[in-house]
Amino acid sequence: MSYSSIPWLLLTAILTALGLVLSYGILRRNGVRPALRVAAVSLVPIAAYLTGATEMLWKIGVAIGQFGTGFAFSTTKWVGIGVTGLAIALFLAAGGREARRVARDKRKAARGRQDGEAGVAAADGRRDALTGSSAAATRGVPATRSAVPATRKAEAPAKASRKAAQPADDDDLKDIEEILRKRGI
Repeated sequence: MSYSSIPWLLLTAILTALGLVLSYGILRRNGVRPALRVAAVSLVPIAAYLTGATEMLWKIGVAIGQFGTGFAFSTTKWVGIGVTGLAIALFLAAGGREARRVARDKRKAARGRQDGEAGVAAADGRRDALTGSSAAATRGVPATRSAVPATRKAEAPAKASRKAAQPADDDDLKDIEEILRKRGI
């Protein structure tokens, strides 16, 4: 059935007239606002005919129908659907792998920073436990990086250089430090 064989003007005029009659009934029952809304919607069919939209919609519908019926018995179209699905799967898999790689790199970087901070904090804790100068060590609370005040963080390199300059007769402290290091304290 082609577009020209249907009397579209008559069909759209009837739809518009029915809508306007319905809007009059709504005007009598519910008031002006709802009636105006129904009247506005009632004018859409005749406006679509006058602008040529009904012909366009008819052609789109026919094209979709032919496209859909062509799938039922065409093996090449089904193979095309399969290839499209494969392309989508490959695209999604590539994106997922990239996202996982980026996340893995971020975790490694964060773990590296934590390990570095834990090493510095452990060194500060051992130093403080040996000298007895940390408030956390005197209370029995393990010294962590966050428990060390900001001024102590800046003093840590200075303490290390002073400790290196001490005489070699502190063998007892070195033995204790070695024991603590072996136990991970």
